[in-house]
Amino acid sequence: MGYLDNITAIGPRTVGSPENEVLTVNYLIQQIKAIETESTDAHKIFVDIQRPTGSFSIDFLGGFTSYYANITNVVVKLEPRGGAEHAVLSNCHFDSVPNTPGASDDAVSCSVMLEILYTLSKSPEPLQHAVIFLFNGAEENILQASHGFITQHEWAKSIRAFINLEAAGVGGKELVFQTGPENPWLVQAYVFAAKHPFASVVAQEIFQSGIIPADTDFRIYRDFGNVPGIDLAFIENGYIYHTKYDTSDRILTDSIQRAGDNILAMLKYLATSDMLAKSFEYRHGNVVFFDVLGLFVLAYPARVGTIMNYIIAAIAFLYLGKKVFQPKNRAINNLKKFFTAFGLILLSWISTLVTALIVAVFISLVGRSLSWYTHFYVSVFLYGTAAVVKLILVHSLAKKFYYKNTNDQYLGDVFFDASLMIWSILLAMITHIGLCSAFICTLWVAFPLLTKLMIHEEFRQKGATMKFVVMYMLGMFVPYLYMMYLNWTVFEMFTPIMGRSGSEIPPDVVLAGFIVASTMILSSYFINFIYLVKSTKTTLITLTAVFLVTLILVCSGIFFPYSSDAANPKPKRVFLQHMNRRFHDLDGNVVKSDSGIWINGFDYNGISHITPHVPEINDSIRTPCEEWAPFCGLPWILPVHFMFRKNWYLPASAIFPESPIHFEVLTKELTPWNSVRLSFEVSGPSHMSLYIRPHEGSALSTWSLGDGTPVASVGGDYFVFYSHGLQATPWHFWIELTASENHSDGIVSLAIAAHYFFGEDQKSPQLYALQERFPNWTFSSDNFLSKQSSINGMKIKMENNTYQSVDAHLSTAYKPVLIF
Repeated sequence: MGYLDNITAIGPRTVGSPENEVLTVNYLIQQIKAIETESTDAHKIFVDIQRPTGSFSIDFLGGFTSYYANITNVVVKLEPRGGAEHAVLSNCHFDSVPNTPGASDDAVSCSVMLEILYTLSKSPEPLQHAVIFLFNGAEENILQASHGFITQHEWAKSIRAFINLEAAGVGGKELVFQTGPENPWLVQAYVFAAKHPFASVVAQEIFQSGIIPADTDFRIYRDFGNVPGIDLAFIENGYIYHTKYDTSDRILTDSIQRAGDNILAMLKYLATSDMLAKSFEYRHGNVVFFDVLGLFVLAYPARVGTIMNYIIAAIAFLYLGKKVFQPKNRAINNLKKFFTAFGLILLSWISTLVTALIVAVFISLVGRSLSWYTHFYVSVFLYGTAAVVKLILVHSLAKKFYYKNTNDQYLGDVFFDASLMIWSILLAMITHIGLCSAFICTLWVAFPLLTKLMIHEEFRQKGATMKFVVMYMLGMFVPYLYMMYLNWTVFEMFTPIMGRSGSEIPPDVVLAGFIVASTMILSSYFINFIYLVKSTKTTLITLTAVFLVTLILVCSGIFFPYSSDAANPKPKRVFLQHMNRRFHDLDGNVVKSDSGIWINGFDYNGISHITPHVPEINDSIRTPCEEWAPFCGLPWILPVHFMFRKNWYLPASAIFPESPIHFEVLTKELTPWNSVRLSFEVSGPSHMSLYIRPHEGSALSTWSLGDGTPVASVGGDYFVFYSHGLQATPWHFWIELTASENHSDGIVSLAIAAHYFFGEDQKSPQLYALQERFPNWTFSSDNFLSKQSSINGMKIKMENNTYQSVDAHLSTAYKPVLIF
């Protein structure tokens, strides 16, 4: 806790700020040196401060390119006195997003690593392999520091495995949500070493699907270092992740101790394992893994799971085939009744989903989205009851009108078998696709089938006897218990994400879908009870009443989405940017110049809840898109324009930063392969964004960034994210374009935005005054920026804080042109 308190006391640690590049680095070095003085003779400690410069492209957020200069890594190597050829890496990041102390993300992980370094160094027992501790200083800048380390540092060559410590929430249990790739031995190491396991291959497949708009250093080590590893993250209370509320006092000591126990045990295990030195020899296939209530982890090779899944599915199909086709003289009738039940279950599920989605769309249209954000039980009472009512209603009507003369026990038996068939088909399909999460279907086939075989006589008895119910519940206990446990994990992760998932995705529709899916899964083997009980009328009336009351209360606005409760805040996230823009035509004439505060709400509600408090922020000031300009002429820090199409622009007076941006076209030349190369120089604050749009008939063929192959973002424009640490030299880069001879409107548009995240330029008086008027249940990230651009220019030196368009006509020979 001492380390954590001291790091967070420094304040927000944005890349390029003195807090990040000097104060935190000095503190880490001071603590590492103190640890070194107390280490035993069994170990050697080496410390290195790395300041890498580099560039890479990544397909995250639709694809963009990153460039970094002189950022900071603090690297520590602990190795046995005689040295070590191989090493295991432990990674955290000490930088934070602006305006947050970043206790959970990721100061607590760095604090844990310091404590582990101290513990290992004090041990009299030498390690077999080295342990490298990377305190990286630019993860929030989209994984730049880890790239600088793994591609440039001399110690990186010795790394055979890594553990990445991250956060998607504040405290709680740290979840293993990525492993590998294709290194089952690493999961087995976690199974053996972790004292408090919490792991799920389901989380891994959800995260790697791209559904969650986030990424970690795991990707960099995997893709650029070809190193296998384990990714862990705190997931509890994601409502205050990346906000001012992410303070050290909100992280329980138990959480820190738990994480320390697990990571220390893992590092000791790997640093003394013979497999680490031969890690590439154990690279064979994926692994299925999941913890059982935090008590232990089950893990087995995916190929074993595939064989097991097909065998269990085959047994289920054989059992069902025998039930349907015997006796032979009733096979056709049995088949008809079986598929009727099968169809009714699917119909009930589809109608349940449609009903819940209709309610969710209605709630979204009337402006009551996220009513459950602070009160999660509201979503259960609203969408859960709607789903259960529709499910019961469909089967009750089928029982009353279609099956009115059919034996109840027979119906219960048929619908159980139909549910088993559905799960067996899902098991075979998901296994065929290759998803390790198919083990969930295995649970829902194996245990129900075993239960049915054990109490098949009771199924035929009249009425649901107590013995039958007890034995049935015991047989279903394992899949139901695990599913409830998994549901808790999924909702714990996803519910807070809905508050920062952008303006385009209706969160009520997403959550309603999750709840319906949970309802369908949990009810699949209880549908048969609808046909065994005498009446469902009381249940339907009660649940319908709960649904209607909740719907009325939600529509009335009684459940406010956000909370400023000091003990448990759930703020609305807003991003404010005070910007100056200046647009020029091809002749250098100013065609538009404006200044204002650009407002983005992070969730679907936009600014509807803010308007009553700040009336001038309303839908009459929606930001227009400058169609001809890259990224609509707006200063996106990252290429998330497709997630935030609704934003607002409040006119404000111009303001000028103390350290303005400088953007110059140095050279323009026609290459021997008939393309045009433009070279640029840029200097400015620590964070800048470059936007490029080739004109019609032109194409961006190569550039000096990344691996030389330009990566387009969503929409076709190109985005480059730039950052630097302290004392960076001007940024030089070039782009190369192919173009047709007819290019009277120029061949390319370029724009650059400077972002001021710290220091005197971070906030303007107007920005501060507006922020003060926002209600206390909001959390606003803010900065001042200036923006400027050019189109296909040569030797163009532009005015500070402009968005400028210029043109230099191309000719077959190199011809310097100076145009403003």
